[in-house]
Amino acid sequence: MVRLLFAGTPDPAVPSLRALLASRHEVVAVLTRADAPAGRGRRLVPSPVRLAAEEAGIPVLTERPRGEEFLATLRELDVDAAPVVAYGHLLRADVLAVPRLGWVNLHFSVLPAWRGAAPVQHAVLAGDEVTGATTFLLDEGMDTGPVLGTATETIRPRDTSGDLLGRLATSGADLLVATLDALEDGTLAPQPQPADGVSLAPKVTTDDARVRWDDPALAVDRRIRAVTPAPGAWTTLPPTAGLDAAPGARLGLGPVTPRPDVADLAPGEVRPGKKEVLVGTATHAVALGHVQPVGKKPMPAADWARGARGLFTGDAGDASLRLGQDAR
Repeated sequence: MVRLLFAGTPDPAVPSLRALLASRHEVVAVLTRADAPAGRGRRLVPSPVRLAAEEAGIPVLTERPRGEEFLATLRELDVDAAPVVAYGHLLRADVLAVPRLGWVNLHFSVLPAWRGAAPVQHAVLAGDEVTGATTFLLDEGMDTGPVLGTATETIRPRDTSGDLLGRLATSGADLLVATLDALEDGTLAPQPQPADGVSLAPKVTTDDARVRWDDPALAVDRRIRAVTPAPGAWTTLPPTAGLDAAPGARLGLGPVTPRPDVADLAPGEVRPGKKEVLVGTATHAVALGHVQPVGKKPMPAADWARGARGLFTGDAGDASLRLGQDAR
């Protein structure tokens, strides 16, 4: 049995915590980010990992992992290893040196590919066919430590980053438990990451999630799936009279369906129909799925189009609606 301090914060870390609680090892405490403001009221909300730990009766630490006070707490816990899944804070050398088996990070890519905060989103955006999960020993670099174990996962043609991350969170939890089992048994030797094949996956910003309609349809499709559910794809509506929104207002977008049989629409040009709404790209059209006008809930694109007839009847002096022409 290995004594563990588990460090993690968001939903994808919860399967790993639960798998470790069900393993032969002992989770003596959980380290997570402090409660953060959320929602319109900006009230403080605990992290998903904190909620799962408290449900299991595990002590929770929310202090920043630095300074003598934290080091003293860490030494008092007397843990053998510290598994980490999307914790959210960098760790200094003095903290990394405390557990005898190290800080064992679960990362959602096959390293050295997609080092950084958003490996799943970047794998989908790049059109990768295969990704996976890696366990490795944390060092002071950005996902540069020696590898302990890997698991692979096929990226399906219609996967969003949320779909893919859900599967990786489950398979990664099994990999993390197996890694700690092998470390305890002494049957696992860390291997340096190869120098070739390094790629970076920085945090995906709201601007990254803006759809570029002058991209090919394949790239538009990948971008939208990559940023679904977060931060969420979006485009802008033109300054059109008869529209219940400010000029340049954002329109949230869910995953689209490529329509290679429709190639007569200009980039961003919208063609509404009874059952679908098509938008042109640099190559061929895509059919919108769900859309979300500002201040409203997501709705099927065809329902949105029926409720915004002024957009398509020329009430503003232009019967042709184009998305994305006003970025602000």
